[in-house]
Amino acid sequence: MNEKNIDIEKFYSSSLYKKMNLNSKPEVKSVKILVADDEELMRDSVKELLSLYELKCILACNGREALDIIAEQPVDILLLDLLMPEVDGFQVMKEVNKNYPDIDIIVTSGEATFKNATLAMRHGVKDFLHKPYIPSELIKVINNLIEKRELKCKLEEMYSYIKTSEQHYRFFVNNSPDIIYMLDQKGYFSFVNERITELLGYSQEEFIGHHYANFIHKEDLEKANFAFSTLSGNLDVTQKVEFRMLPKYPGSDTLCFESRSILVPLNSSDIPEKSIINNIFGIYGVARDVTEQKRSEEMIYFQLYHDALTELPNRILFKDRINFAISQANRNQQKLAVMFLDMDRFKIVNDSLGHLAGDKLLQEIARRLKQCIRDSDTLARVGGDEFNLMLADIKSKNDVLNLVNKMTLVLEEPFIIEGNEVYVTFSIGTAIYPEDGKNSETLIKHADMAMYNIKGKGKNGHEFFSDNLNDLFQQHLSIENGIRKALQDNQFEVYFQPQYNVASEKISGVEALIRWNHPEKGLVSPNDFIPLAEETGLINTIGEWMLDTSCQILRDWIRTHPAFLDLKLAVNISASQIETDNFCAFILETLEKYKLRPEQLELEITENVLMQDMELVVSKLNRLTRHGINIAVDDFGMGYSSLSYLQTLPLTNLKIDRSFISTIQSSGDKNSIISAIVAMAKELDMHIVAEGVENQVQMDYVRDIGCPTVQGFWYAHPMPTEQLKLIALQQYNAAQSA
Repeated sequence: MNEKNIDIEKFYSSSLYKKMNLNSKPEVKSVKILVADDEELMRDSVKELLSLYELKCILACNGREALDIIAEQPVDILLLDLLMPEVDGFQVMKEVNKNYPDIDIIVTSGEATFKNATLAMRHGVKDFLHKPYIPSELIKVINNLIEKRELKCKLEEMYSYIKTSEQHYRFFVNNSPDIIYMLDQKGYFSFVNERITELLGYSQEEFIGHHYANFIHKEDLEKANFAFSTLSGNLDVTQKVEFRMLPKYPGSDTLCFESRSILVPLNSSDIPEKSIINNIFGIYGVARDVTEQKRSEEMIYFQLYHDALTELPNRILFKDRINFAISQANRNQQKLAVMFLDMDRFKIVNDSLGHLAGDKLLQEIARRLKQCIRDSDTLARVGGDEFNLMLADIKSKNDVLNLVNKMTLVLEEPFIIEGNEVYVTFSIGTAIYPEDGKNSETLIKHADMAMYNIKGKGKNGHEFFSDNLNDLFQQHLSIENGIRKALQDNQFEVYFQPQYNVASEKISGVEALIRWNHPEKGLVSPNDFIPLAEETGLINTIGEWMLDTSCQILRDWIRTHPAFLDLKLAVNISASQIETDNFCAFILETLEKYKLRPEQLELEITENVLMQDMELVVSKLNRLTRHGINIAVDDFGMGYSSLSYLQTLPLTNLKIDRSFISTIQSSGDKNSIISAIVAMAKELDMHIVAEGVENQVQMDYVRDIGCPTVQGFWYAHPMPTEQLKLIALQQYNAAQSA
């Protein structure tokens, strides 16, 4: 055996091998080792040794073969002999260092001269072993090299991770939807991310090195100064503040930001507690653009306290303004006025032109009214066509009257709505602080009372609140509550006034009239409670009660005596009843309920009711007349008296108003209107009734002009049910006896 070779068998049996305790092999990461040696026995012995440690090994018999293997497959460690034919170890080292710098080289050579060792080290050789080498030293060198490679790999991985992490950090910071910034201890920007360019137009360079005060709205600078100064010396505080930042370009929107900031060290080294005093801490902050959020909040606030159509303050904000004004007036010994404005005939505009036109009209009204008031006054829309107005710091009622005159003048000019001229008037009531009320609720209520009173006097006017109005409305409230109780306790009664056939002078029909049998006041006239019932909507309940009760009474009469088989029942119907969805259904169901013939029922409707919504009225009345129900116009001649609707509507009866009949006081008197109405009714084949016949002269007159039916005190006053029943039976029995 050449002295360069190792006696493997001898080595395995030696005490040295046993001392190495090779059975407890260290765990070594799998690497690929190339053994380049021109001696076959050396190659094989190394391969067998490495296999004991589960190390992969490739053999090359010379330098050329080694380079070919390296070119074809990856190699981690090269065990290289220096003296080889054709291509020696130095040439291999040179080629590997040039093209494969990741391969670690260990030289194993019998020519272990200082020169060779020095030259090898210059080529980046990791270690130099002299042949014959001790196997344990070779394994130790390889293991050390593997550990270094693993450590290098881990360091490279860690560096890659740090680099990637830094890239991610920079990506996240620069692509954050928020502005991320750092201030030094003096308040100058030391860092700001790229988001600043997108939001405000500045480059990062234009921010860094400049004080934050240069970019914050001057009105918000005090808040920012306080927030940033509060952080000084306190590591545990997170400060939140909202401020507006100035954009770079004039005309751009000023954006609002919510900033959260904390105190941070200015470098990464550990800083002792006492260093805080030396101002080596800066501020790290995140500023989020909350402009849209603030706008949304402002919009929600505006919608909460303003009318959406006119953009005027609503009822809530109006009360708040009054309360504030009252506190000031009380402190300064001043007066203020609260006005309630209600538009006259707004429903007619809506019904004739439509709701969109009505909305445009309200907007234009609001615009004109705002021109009349001061900045310190408040105009509010509190209902469909209702406005409230507060006048702060007035000297006397003359200030209110001057404003009313001004508003009247600006409203006199017609409004042009969708090509139509619309004229507007208001009923206005005013209450004065402090004499008419000490709080907003009382002042508004009293102004409403005054407005309501002027509304009842014919509208289009103004009135101040007075104590007698309070008494009047207390009376109205008492009547309203009394009506509700009367419905519950069956205090209402049906009275009947008979209608007489002029030729036979016998009862041909009856008109049902309501009476209130009040437990304390006695019999209350309809004139005292029907208008209020119409305003409060109780008229619908009363109307249904009247129809149901009257039909029930007629049914009971018919069951008791044949005298009532052909009696016609007339019942008054209000406009509010016609507007209900179940109007027709209720009438038909009531007739069916009491088994009455439709022709026995006559519904009396005034001209004003007919003209409120002609299309709706025609539709519903046509349905009823198709079932045989009679329709009468009550108080004919007192309303619109339009001849066209007499042909349009399914009418069967006209009732001449008592005001025309009352003009006949002597035998020579004539009334051309009455004569015309009778003649027209005959031409249209309509039945006619003269109301209010109270004496013989009037009776003779209506008989002479051919009026077939009369109703009035000449024959009978309205009377209770049993009294009318008795009269009807007496007439019937007298006729039978004759």
